[in-house]
Amino acid sequence: MEKDKEKRPGEGPGEAAAPPIGEKQVEEAYQTLLRYRAGKANLEKRLVENQQWYRLRQWECMRRGENEVEPASAWLLNAIANKHADAMDSFPRASILPREEGDREEARILSGILPVVLEACDFEEVYSRAMDDKLESGTGVFGVFWDPSRLGGLGDIRICAADLIDLFWESGVTDIQQSRNLFYVTLRDNDLLEQEYPQLKERLQAPGLELNRYLYDDAVETSGKSAVVDWYYKKRVGGRTVLHLCKFVAGIHEPLFASENESAYAERGWYDHGLYPFVLDPLLRCKGSPAGFGFLDIGKKAQEYIDRGDQAVLQNMLFNARPRHFIRTDGAVNEEEFADAARDFVHVDGNLGADSILPIQPNPLKDIYVTILRDKIQELKETTGNRDVSTGGTTGGATAASAIAAMQEAGSKLTRDCNMGSYRAFRKLILLCIELIRQFYDVPRCFRILGDQGREDFIRYSNRSLRLQSGGEENAYRLPLFDIRVEAEKQSPYSRMAQNELALQLYGAGFFAPQNAKAALTCLDMMEFEGKAFVLRAIQANARELAEAAPGQEPVPEGKLRGGEAPGVLQARLRTAEAGKPR
Repeated sequence: MEKDKEKRPGEGPGEAAAPPIGEKQVEEAYQTLLRYRAGKANLEKRLVENQQWYRLRQWECMRRGENEVEPASAWLLNAIANKHADAMDSFPRASILPREEGDREEARILSGILPVVLEACDFEEVYSRAMDDKLESGTGVFGVFWDPSRLGGLGDIRICAADLIDLFWESGVTDIQQSRNLFYVTLRDNDLLEQEYPQLKERLQAPGLELNRYLYDDAVETSGKSAVVDWYYKKRVGGRTVLHLCKFVAGIHEPLFASENESAYAERGWYDHGLYPFVLDPLLRCKGSPAGFGFLDIGKKAQEYIDRGDQAVLQNMLFNARPRHFIRTDGAVNEEEFADAARDFVHVDGNLGADSILPIQPNPLKDIYVTILRDKIQELKETTGNRDVSTGGTTGGATAASAIAAMQEAGSKLTRDCNMGSYRAFRKLILLCIELIRQFYDVPRCFRILGDQGREDFIRYSNRSLRLQSGGEENAYRLPLFDIRVEAEKQSPYSRMAQNELALQLYGAGFFAPQNAKAALTCLDMMEFEGKAFVLRAIQANARELAEAAPGQEPVPEGKLRGGEAPGVLQARLRTAEAGKPR
């Protein structure tokens, strides 16, 4: 590792300056990590308990005695599964929009290559895992890194679903970007660490940092592993915020790598964007923490009383389903033969009295208790937004498919709000990806993207057009910046049905008839729907073909496309809408 050669004040000639990050700084960082871990103890306890509830092992958290009936109903799990299905139905898609006219082509290309980058990271699986964490424990975590080992050493973006239990931040902050330090801890095999860092040979033992872990089914062996800490921290250098990374093993106060010790990164930082490479997606926010709480935290109490109610009902059923009897101690009945249903004869001594053996009268459960149990189930459905209609059930006599679909769409406000939160996190993720492309895509690489009408286009792309540029009247420097518009790539069946129905209605109303172009464009100017720009272009093209076929007719002026706007403004609007379409 290259060390800084600058001298510190007071050092003698010929003495090399100590690196900015040494054993003292690593030891201080480790103590900071321990403080962060202590402040996060309650959250980690809740995460471990929530995982038990998710796996229908809530009785391990509720058990009060042995030999009890322990029914574990899945009402809460069903609510989470339905929310996860809704999230995957609304899988996000990013459209890159330019902030300046000269960046329009670059935005179009980025809109085409970013889905390829995400697909290479298996982002659908990453998104699914993050949604599981968000719905179960309240927070999904995305990690966005540059992996120099990908593509045979060329390097590429790596996106993963990080575990909140492995992430540590400053207590009291609501945004991890406000934390002075951020630690990400993982367990790695000792032999692999020794191969990568020979200076660790025969110095690694058991994990120096005891991490909270979930209760697994398998026996997880950690004796041959060590806790590797990725320490991210921010500094102010030259009036800007710089992000640095230091990697060390817990218990060994020696940096394995420190970007601040490298001349190439000392002033520039590890990532040019200066942000921690993690994006948190909380479900329901709470004060004083970037982590939220999820549907398991909302519905645990209702689910607990449902299971305890089921326990009481089943115990009553088992008690009353099996006949039991009172037998006098001086009675003449052979109890073993009486209890054996396979015996045809039961021996008695002397006369059999009427009070020698009496059946125990059952005490059936009253209906009020079953009603209360059903009310608790309904309460769980209401509090989690998992009503029967949202899962395809019918209420109020509605049986038509269109009526049920409309009720499902109207009752999905909680789902839409949850998806909007995920879209905000996805927008931050895409911005981090663009910044990594700006920093590391120096060598051109090939992409296959979808062009107009689903055509496959092959392009070579580098970060040349994303770098800091000079030009203009005053020869000023400018950095191409972009806005992100997030839409659902996979829509629900109802949304697709509504979109198809709208297309049929437009066709039936004669919107695509060339002679109706003026009226159709005027009507479309008052409408808002997905794909509007495509419909506008199709109607205008039909009108233009009619004008060319019949020269005597007046063509539809382009300025009328949006209520008489100037052609330049109109074309700008259409190009913006076209840039937002997936390529």
